[in-house]
Amino acid sequence: MGEKSVFDAIIVAEDTFKYYSEGEWKVSSSGKHVPIINPTTRKTHFKVQACSQEEVNKVMESARVAQKAWAKTPLWKRAELLHKAAAILKDHKKTIADCLVKEIAKPAKDAAIEVVRSGDLVSYCAEEGVRVLGEGKFLMSDSFPGNERTKYCLTSKIPLGVVLAIPPFNYPVNLAVSKIAPALIAGNSIVLKPPTQGAASALHMIHCFHLAGFPKGLISCVTGKGSEIGDFLTMHPRVNCISFTGGDTGIAISKKAGMIPLQMELGGKDACIILEDADLDLAASNIVKGGFSYSGQRCTAVKVVLVMESVADILVKKVNEKLGKLSVGSPENDCDITPVVTESSANFIEGLVMDAKKKGATFCQDYKREGNLIWPLLLDNVRPDMRVAWEEPFGPVVPVLRIRNIEEGINHCNASNFGLQGCIFTKDINKAMLISDTMETGTVQINSAPARGPDHFPFQGFKDSGIGSQGVTNSINMMTKVKSTVINLPIPSYAMG
Repeated sequence: MGEKSVFDAIIVAEDTFKYYSEGEWKVSSSGKHVPIINPTTRKTHFKVQACSQEEVNKVMESARVAQKAWAKTPLWKRAELLHKAAAILKDHKKTIADCLVKEIAKPAKDAAIEVVRSGDLVSYCAEEGVRVLGEGKFLMSDSFPGNERTKYCLTSKIPLGVVLAIPPFNYPVNLAVSKIAPALIAGNSIVLKPPTQGAASALHMIHCFHLAGFPKGLISCVTGKGSEIGDFLTMHPRVNCISFTGGDTGIAISKKAGMIPLQMELGGKDACIILEDADLDLAASNIVKGGFSYSGQRCTAVKVVLVMESVADILVKKVNEKLGKLSVGSPENDCDITPVVTESSANFIEGLVMDAKKKGATFCQDYKREGNLIWPLLLDNVRPDMRVAWEEPFGPVVPVLRIRNIEEGINHCNASNFGLQGCIFTKDINKAMLISDTMETGTVQINSAPARGPDHFPFQGFKDSGIGSQGVTNSINMMTKVKSTVINLPIPSYAMG
């Protein structure tokens, strides 16, 4: 077990984190635990409970009961509790950030930023929810042909019930609260299943919500092996909505989930198209920032550069100069490049690199790996027959494909089974807009790297990149359903002024 936090006396039993149910921290009756491996040391740093299916059943039942009472809680009071949770979250920034450093090797500065950003998201969601959910619609029947004004229709947004939230390892706090806060303000209860890598950070975050005073049973957090409780959770009859961020596991979930609303973001192969008139210094800076921050372990990382042949040499030189300045090492030392999350991830990345080497890609740096730590690598002269041209490395490796015309770049982008984000670098805004319209991605960034946020911006993926749209307002709306009440009048009634 790693260094003790201020919460450990409450949320840890012996050397294992408890799970959270019915407003209490509990030890699983299974007697089993799941290890969390520190990516830097490659040794067990934390342990979490391996919850049983019976414990999941109890969590779901308490969530169902608590939601009915919570739905009757005034909006302003829901918002008040969310604001309180946001403040507590920020107060415990260091504790949670330290966990992020140890269990997902996030650089210390970025870890602290994630926690503050999460608190801001919760507060913003509270404010937005009061506005979005505080308004309904009033319709009159005579606006449709053939009707007199004999019917008044009142519509409002009501909760779905129990929301299952499954965030990914790379943002286990921010992408948890981006599901939790909209669900709660909308009157739902929430069951969180955090990723194994990131579970300790998520459990600390949940304790902040506990301290805010939310009703018992309204918020739950279960931990365990996906092989034992994964399908049981996602196919549970008490679940009324699933919000999932992760990989292709989401496709399997969508096929099994049944007739409930789904919100899914499943990764991307975000293309960066560089035109001949682009500001190449700006483009190079964004490729380095977009492709290599957090060692490329972001769904919105630059995953492939598509550059016009005439400016490719200059761009590659500028990117290489900037890559040479990146620090490589431990997250505790705030290095730019830190170990990737698991050994299997590092092995997968290495497989893509070796395939590119075998097929003749130009290595702008020597390939170097120590354990889970992979040094930043730019691969030039990548061809479409190389795996790295299409697959998502989720690591500090960026391929460069040289293109002869814009159409070639667009075609490569659209041939991907992913469609999360893309970006264009050009000084011609008209050309940028035309290209943006042809790119089959949920978002196109003009003269900036792909990015999720600010958190109130819509965030969605096309094709295998997801279902539905995120962002504060979209998530609130997605976690509600429309209820209509129609008043029928005996005779038409018109206000005469």
